[in-house]
Amino acid sequence: MAALSKIPHSCYEIGHTWSPSCVQSAVDVTRGALEVSFKIYAPLYLIAAILRRRKKDYYLKRLLPEILWSTSFLTANGGLYIVFFCILRKLLGGFNSWSAGFGSALPASYIAILVERKSRRGLLTIYMANLATETLFRMAVTRGMVKPIRHGELNLFCSFFCCRSKDGLKGFAFSALKFIIGKEEIPNHSVMAAEHTCTRPLERTAAIETGEDSPASAERPSSRRKTLLAYTRELLESICKKGPRHRCCKHYQDNCISYCIKGFVRMFSVGYLIQCCLKVPSTFRQMFSKPSRLPSLFYNKENFQLGAFLGSFVSIYKGTSCLLRWLRNIDDELHALIAGFLAGMSMFFYKSTTISMYLFTKLVETMYFKGIEAGRFPYFPHADTVLYAISTAICFQAAVMEVQNLRPTYWKFLLRLTKGRFALMNRQVLDVFGTQASRDFKGFVPKLDPRFTTILTPGADIQLG
Repeated sequence: MAALSKIPHSCYEIGHTWSPSCVQSAVDVTRGALEVSFKIYAPLYLIAAILRRRKKDYYLKRLLPEILWSTSFLTANGGLYIVFFCILRKLLGGFNSWSAGFGSALPASYIAILVERKSRRGLLTIYMANLATETLFRMAVTRGMVKPIRHGELNLFCSFFCCRSKDGLKGFAFSALKFIIGKEEIPNHSVMAAEHTCTRPLERTAAIETGEDSPASAERPSSRRKTLLAYTRELLESICKKGPRHRCCKHYQDNCISYCIKGFVRMFSVGYLIQCCLKVPSTFRQMFSKPSRLPSLFYNKENFQLGAFLGSFVSIYKGTSCLLRWLRNIDDELHALIAGFLAGMSMFFYKSTTISMYLFTKLVETMYFKGIEAGRFPYFPHADTVLYAISTAICFQAAVMEVQNLRPTYWKFLLRLTKGRFALMNRQVLDVFGTQASRDFKGFVPKLDPRFTTILTPGADIQLG
């Protein structure tokens, strides 16, 4: 019955406890969200433009408008939440178990996503949908409705396979897979060239076996001192010359063995560098006060874990695909299912619910759109905006009523977006709904001005004006 009841407290006593004015509170949140949003999107769009090698015209005419566009979206999402928080309280005369979180965030998120560019709505929806799914699962575990699955991240990751069918993946997911796995295993290559490639003679393999077409061996230095890098290069070259390559394989410059080894080395390096770059800001701040911590930037367990995950995933996927081509003598889309499942075992090195849920959600999205094309599933217009609004509202519900079930990284993001104001809610009053809303806030009670309070909150600190 507690979940269905209503508490008559004002929005000042529950939500914007730092200011009794609803208008001023909305302005405070909006101003903070605008500043943080710009700091997030400005470097993000700039780095993306550099990596995509945009031309000068883009930097002069499109970069700033796109930054401001996305900044407006995120600012609206944060500012409108507190607006609807106050509006719902005035309409309902109080708060129930859903109005402070889900009810306030639903219209705010729907309006905000309409502000964002259409090209980015799908990506945002996928991210929030997998976050909401994870949140709902944690809620169900807390309530004893389901039991947690051991190695759940691994199971979800294994269930995802790289869709090699035509038009299977698009946009960011396609670009990411093309970068990680390589263009040799991407649909546009395999679908268009499979029939022709499997009927061609083994020209490259024959040249390798007879020792022809190997300029590297002719140019090998004999007199100068060999370094470790030279030994490594010669070892890779010897493997490339002696190994075989099936006629259905698209990696024309390498045989199957060196193809897998180079894939591991490349993605291991990428994963290692990514983790190093993520640790640079924190390490840089401590470099002068604690110089002894500088080596930890390069020799850190997490750096090698991400590298081992990416490297082993790519090498297992490529190795399995090559092996299946040798065994079946064809290049089939079914190989991607088997190779992707086996490559999922690499998540033992780097267990990440975020990665698993994102890829699993992309799989569901891809299968659903293929079902629409086949006429088996109905098409819902504006489904991405509705799904984003619902997913975001679910996450806000958890952030208000049971933050212990929300992904920690998203909670930190909400704190950053609101300049820490999300943690100032009077969650001790919300404990009446039975969700342990104040469990992770160490008995925090806001300081309220008694001139603007309607009900004296038990244990509240009274701020005399």
